[in-house]
Amino acid sequence: MSSQGFVIWFTGLSGSGKSTLAEALAPVLRERGRNVEILDGDIVRTNLSKGLGFSKEDRDTNIRRIGFVASLLARNGVGVITAAISPYQEIRDENRAMTEGDGAVFVEVHAAATVEQCEARDVKGLYAKARAGEIKGFTGIDDPYEEPPSPEVRCETGLDSEERSLDQILDYLESRGLIGKAQS
Repeated sequence: MSSQGFVIWFTGLSGSGKSTLAEALAPVLRERGRNVEILDGDIVRTNLSKGLGFSKEDRDTNIRRIGFVASLLARNGVGVITAAISPYQEIRDENRAMTEGDGAVFVEVHAAATVEQCEARDVKGLYAKARAGEIKGFTGIDDPYEEPPSPEVRCETGLDSEERSLDQILDYLESRGLIGKAQS
């Protein structure tokens, strides 16, 4: 097993399953001997990006901050999992370049679910508020989400089970030598 640092960059709409997969993935990686940190978008906004709004400039700043911290950790051998909508391809590409420039591996994972699928399981009621005009600039409703054209892993989270998505990610990480095979 490698001690190579890496960033698993989950991207997808609100409610697509990014945080759920991140939380399920972390203990599996730890069981396989990896030092892992999770940078969840909501938690980072509270602790690292407090005061930022949801304009494009503020969103970009938030995602760049997540990328910077992830890159710092990864270049020191940590496996980092990020779970933030990160709607714009340009900023995701900047974070990839920064991570790879630091000698770590960047793994983009698209939690792919349609707006309708995310809306159907929206426990926070955010989509309803956005459709009612109570939230402006909501990704997928009145602000764009740019799907990654060629992520390392595309999980069909709107259709597949959490276990199936998790297996896809683990298979990819094993194939890259970033984690060892599961012990039987």
